[in-house]
Amino acid sequence: TPTAEFSQSWSIWPSPWNDVSCMKRVLIVDDQEPFRSASRMVVELADGFEVVGEAATGEQAVQFAEEMRPDLVLMDINLPGIDGLEATRQIVSRLPTAKVIIMSTYEAAEYEQRALEAGAVAFISKSDFDPDALTNLDQ
Repeated sequence: TPTAEFSQSWSIWPSPWNDVSCMKRVLIVDDQEPFRSASRMVVELADGFEVVGEAATGEQAVQFAEEMRPDLVLMDINLPGIDGLEATRQIVSRLPTAKVIIMSTYEAAEYEQRALEAGAVAFISKSDFDPDALTNLDQ
């Protein structure tokens, strides 16, 4: 029937709303589970982003980044094992297309330059992290 053909073709019609390939894949790295959960909510509220994984240590961040190949890594500085700056260095050296945003409770004046030198594209205070900030930082 024409209706069945129409609905069938409609369901496979390409659309930016159902095309997950245009979503930016995000890896969240923080040793505090409550902040990982809060970050996940922010990412889910921002258009065009999806969380592909979470890591609690610098070593896990490097391993998961290699396995999951995220477009964006949200990285805490203070982590057990290797810190977020060293994890950033390792990730950007192994995955040059991945962007890392360092997030911390530390002041930007104290860590922003070190974050950029490690290969991060930006530094943001955790208290300023929201869907708009994520979208603006990723541009």
